[in-house]
Amino acid sequence: MTTPAATTAAGLRLAERMAAVIAGLTGWRRLAVAAFCGLLAAAALPPFYLLPLLIPAFTGVLWLLAGAGPHGGRQAALTGWAFGTGHFAAGLYWVGIAFLVDAERFGWAMPFAVAGLAAGLALFPALSFWLAFQASRRLRLAGVARLFAFAGAWLIGEGLRAWILTGFPWNLMGSVWAFAPETLQPAALGGVWLLSLITVLAAGAPALFAEPSQGNAPSRRRSGFAVAVVLLLLPLVAWGFGAWRLAAAPPLGSAVVEDVRLRLVQPSIPQAMKWRADQRAANLRLQAELSLRPGHDDRTVIIWPETAVPYLLATEPLLRRELATLVPRGGYLITGAPRVAADDPGGKIWNALLALDSGGEIVASYDKAHLVPFGEYTPLRSLLGLAKLTAGSRDFSPGPGLVTLDLPGVPPFSPLICYEVIFPGAVKVQAAAAAAAPRWLLNLTNDAWFGDSSGPYQHFASARIRAVEEGIPLIRAANNGISAVIDSYGRVVAQINLNDRGIIDAQLPEAAEHRTLYSYAGNALYLIHLLLIACVIIVARRFI
Repeated sequence: MTTPAATTAAGLRLAERMAAVIAGLTGWRRLAVAAFCGLLAAAALPPFYLLPLLIPAFTGVLWLLAGAGPHGGRQAALTGWAFGTGHFAAGLYWVGIAFLVDAERFGWAMPFAVAGLAAGLALFPALSFWLAFQASRRLRLAGVARLFAFAGAWLIGEGLRAWILTGFPWNLMGSVWAFAPETLQPAALGGVWLLSLITVLAAGAPALFAEPSQGNAPSRRRSGFAVAVVLLLLPLVAWGFGAWRLAAAPPLGSAVVEDVRLRLVQPSIPQAMKWRADQRAANLRLQAELSLRPGHDDRTVIIWPETAVPYLLATEPLLRRELATLVPRGGYLITGAPRVAADDPGGKIWNALLALDSGGEIVASYDKAHLVPFGEYTPLRSLLGLAKLTAGSRDFSPGPGLVTLDLPGVPPFSPLICYEVIFPGAVKVQAAAAAAAPRWLLNLTNDAWFGDSSGPYQHFASARIRAVEEGIPLIRAANNGISAVIDSYGRVVAQINLNDRGIIDAQLPEAAEHRTLYSYAGNALYLIHLLLIACVIIVARRFI
């Protein structure tokens, strides 16, 4: 009869053999396994959320790192690059769909864009793996200390990806928890960075079960096993915290701003039809019809998505007067539209958010500050000779930065256009006085570029995390994608699904009663996470 102890021992011996085989891989086999691990990790991202696959993904690459050898810095970096290439190619494949909107002009670039983006972003995991290897070799780390060194290096890679060369923090590892509001709540304490740290530590913990082959003393082996079990339970602890926090929150939909009644419009206009000269007027009529559906008179703010108005409103007084007929009495129409200066229509052009009152006057505006390279402008255009993907021959100009818009009768809000919502700690102006701080986030977007793919779901997941981090609601209007009203705990009050056409009538949720720790400290918490990891490494190196 097999005893539990014998079964456990057999399992540990199997783990050791697997670790030895994977660590001993060389050449293309090592890179292929690393790339496959990256693919597995991508399957945990929205909309699939296959979280168990993170365990073989991160355990596998930790075993690969352990076999890099005493002088394997280059091998470690190549392993990380292969992992990142597989991960980003699978997670960001949908970027190529944008090149097929105008396939005649840009279709040829699709495979180069996806492959180039994946290979370029993979440099960040390459750096993380190299840092982890160097720390383990120079400090002679093993077991728990080596795992924490890897987690810290991973966090450094994600942080650099978020900030270098304008940044692209899409699909940070913490976004795998966006399938439920409970699992997102730790972001209120430490942002998406804390969620990423929990993910990597839990997914890499099983690698510790192969540590006996390192010749550690029995007591230290047992300690390592105990820590591995604790780390594996971290997601359960995070869920428990989230459930506790939500139990203390107001019931969903109960805490609202009484006098602000929103109508969100999702017209679901195909991207290929959006800017056609013979369709622009029809597209406007469609959005007007949706806005005027029954219940319009009870609304105070109508919200249209990014570039919903395909005209330069500053130079179109007649169109502004026509749009004014859609504005509720004493309310506003907030819409995306390209913007030019009224006295210089041939000069700079901005991707803007505009607020119109019932007189057809533009009473507030925001110019998108964080532009998409090659989408809204072409870096080194004179050298590369490439055109941007969006309509028009002129590159968009970046706006001056984040603002807080304060319209009479509406709580102050922070406008965000498209992927500006994916940047943690950079979605609102940090106000010195609480009264001046924005009380909600407004995200206008257009995910029609990416068809029926993973992209719109990943974008929506990032938006939900920002609401939890900042402790304020987020209102999201998409041309196509996922339009939604999200409360300050990341709970979805109402939404329109991808590819659906319709409206959302809802009241504006209130901000959370108490500010979140992340809303106070912002990305300083990222540095604190790294400091705490360093402390754990020091303790684990000595005692575990």
